[in-house]
Amino acid sequence: MANFAARLSDIGKSFSEVKILGKFAGAVGNYNADVVAYPEIDWPKMTEEFVRSLGLEFNPYVTQIEPHDYISKLFNLFVQFNIVLTDFDKDMWTYISAGYFKQIAKAGEVGSSTMPHKINPINFENSEGNLSVSNGLLCTLSMKLPISRLQRDLTDSTVLRNLGVGLGHSLLAYKATMQGIKKLEVNKVRLDEDLEQTWEVLAEPIQTVMRRYGIPEPYEKLKEMTRGQAVTKDSIRKFIEGLDLPEDAQSSLLKLTPHSYTGEAENLAANIWNVVDLKSGFKIK
Repeated sequence: MANFAARLSDIGKSFSEVKILGKFAGAVGNYNADVVAYPEIDWPKMTEEFVRSLGLEFNPYVTQIEPHDYISKLFNLFVQFNIVLTDFDKDMWTYISAGYFKQIAKAGEVGSSTMPHKINPINFENSEGNLSVSNGLLCTLSMKLPISRLQRDLTDSTVLRNLGVGLGHSLLAYKATMQGIKKLEVNKVRLDEDLEQTWEVLAEPIQTVMRRYGIPEPYEKLKEMTRGQAVTKDSIRKFIEGLDLPEDAQSSLLKLTPHSYTGEAENLAANIWNVVDLKSGFKIK
């Protein structure tokens, strides 16, 4: 989950770099009629000051319309953010299905129509569905809006009416994901059971230590011992004891279990809030 937090936060930082632009340069972007009517006015300077007074960035190079490039940039960020969140939703769904997470039952909530015992991962499924609809619309808007025939055509007018729909589906997805997270409870018993059945994961550190001390063909030896075989605590222990390793290295390997083989995962997870900030939201200039 820390990995997803880091990915989402990294994308979120880019939102503040998107500048919302404004146009005030006459009908076709050159102040033609304005200059004729009031030649004494510095139109580019005056209109820039006015647009900036509204809290917008000024775009001096426009046609009949502001070209919408900033909207395309913004929606591309939403799409990227939503893709990562879809990845998260799918993983959470899988973890729930595997029993690694339990879902806290909500009073009055209905699960399957014929299997009342089920608690479906409905929030993550709803989020995934809404993200799919949202990205479909936002991708279309992002690709369409920067394109306009010559000075302009009116295709953007009808397309822009779907802007709120696309963002609305994103908002629904974000709320659904948060609701799903709040229902999660780690199933420690199931995790411990699964880890106890996967002693083969220790093949990685064993062969790495074998390489460090120059033992030949470490990969091949572990492959022969683990692939297609039922790997147990005893078989791993026997293999380690048969290696020509320094006593301290061998002792260290013998202490390893699937439960303790976590590297720096705990520290990385604990430090995640020093790296990311998802709670404050993302601001767009």
